[in-house]
Amino acid sequence: MISAAGELLAVLVTKETEFHETTFVSDPAAPLQLGFIVYGAGETLPRHVHVPVRRSLGVTCEFVSVRKGSCAIDIYDDAKQLIATRELREGDAVLLLAGGHGFHMREDTVLTEVKQGPYFGEGEKQLF
Repeated sequence: MISAAGELLAVLVTKETEFHETTFVSDPAAPLQLGFIVYGAGETLPRHVHVPVRRSLGVTCEFVSVRKGSCAIDIYDDAKQLIATRELREGDAVLLLAGGHGFHMREDTVLTEVKQGPYFGEGEKQLF
């Protein structure tokens, strides 16, 4: 967990982190939820649909996982001050909830990114 001034900015989960029971690592009030669901052999997840719920978002959150390679991520607070730098390796993931961030690729890297849509392109980013 990376926080500044009482605000949770990011949740980092390394490949080595083990979960032995279902665990949600993000705050239940966060716009994106990050959880690890643990199932035993032979269990099933019943067929289902998600009930539509209209939500109002005040911030765009992102989930990023490293599929291949490695990078460093800089985490900034809302005032654009650097709070932390962390290494991300293959299999690691980070949930970015607030503030800003930047990535520095250490080698050829493939990231998977999930965020709320629709995404309208680079014009949505405020560079600093």
